[in-house]
Amino acid sequence: MSRAATGMPFDDIRNLLGGLPPVDEEARAAAAAHTASLALPEGSLGRMAELAEWVAGWAAMTKPAVTRPLIAIFAGTHGLAAAIPGAEPNATHRLVELYAAGGGAVNQLALGAEAGLKVFDLALDMPVPDIRTGEALSEAGCAATMAFGMEAIAGGTDLLCLGAAGEGGRIAAAALAAALFGGAPGDWTDGSAFANEAVAAALATHEGRLADPLEALRRVGSRELAAIAGAILAARYQRIPVLLDGFVTCAAAAVLHRLEPAALDHCMAAHVAADPAHARLLAAIGKKPLLETGISLEEGAGAALGLGIVKSALAIHGGTARRDQL
Repeated sequence: MSRAATGMPFDDIRNLLGGLPPVDEEARAAAAAHTASLALPEGSLGRMAELAEWVAGWAAMTKPAVTRPLIAIFAGTHGLAAAIPGAEPNATHRLVELYAAGGGAVNQLALGAEAGLKVFDLALDMPVPDIRTGEALSEAGCAATMAFGMEAIAGGTDLLCLGAAGEGGRIAAAALAAALFGGAPGDWTDGSAFANEAVAAALATHEGRLADPLEALRRVGSRELAAIAGAILAARYQRIPVLLDGFVTCAAAAVLHRLEPAALDHCMAAHVAADPAHARLLAAIGKKPLLETGISLEEGAGAALGLGIVKSALAIHGGTARRDQL
């Protein structure tokens, strides 16, 4: 059911969250029945069976397959990045150039997984303001960036892997997680003194104005966080299963989860990093990771590894002999 319009920029987002398409239970049940017919001991596939049924239900395919996977990386810049101890100027620009040249870790994983890779430059030459002292985005700017993220997957894919890039993005994601779920800044940061202080300062600056998840996203978030949230929402409407990558991606997903707990039902957490805050965030959004990688990259590398697991699950599901074929 749609909410009443108020003419505010976030209205469309709230309306979309009020009418999320459900899983295709018929397709999921058909996939489950096929799993049960395989010439394998009952329950022996573990989560591999779950993955095949997940793809079937959300893609509405009785015979699930992934033929056009996409790794989408959203890159943004941050006003607070220049203050990070040891930060290198234009680090995010150079990282995006590295991806374009094929030299990133995620490039190699994309090749191995036979996945497309797209990197979206979110106005890299215009960093969002420092969230310690100001708002990252206006409401209109945040809504527009979410809409950009929704359009980013318009080229077509049947499984979406999401990642982020941006010096300072991990701090913004920590501030957003703290705004959404409470706790001390150190519960959500990487543990560095600067990150702890930056998150504390951001929360103090915006105190009393972070109760609404979308308002928290625009105030202490970033362009990449907003775009990822938009991409997740669009994938739901296009019946595309989603693999979430690291802490930043999961923080963006958490905004939707806080607005509507069912909003992430089409998403799986690909992995959990060594960072304890990532495990804490996954627990908060109710996601059990497929892999425990120890990877701290936020560029979609963990999601790309998860893609390999999903493809393996589908290969088992589609190629293993049935009992009646023996």
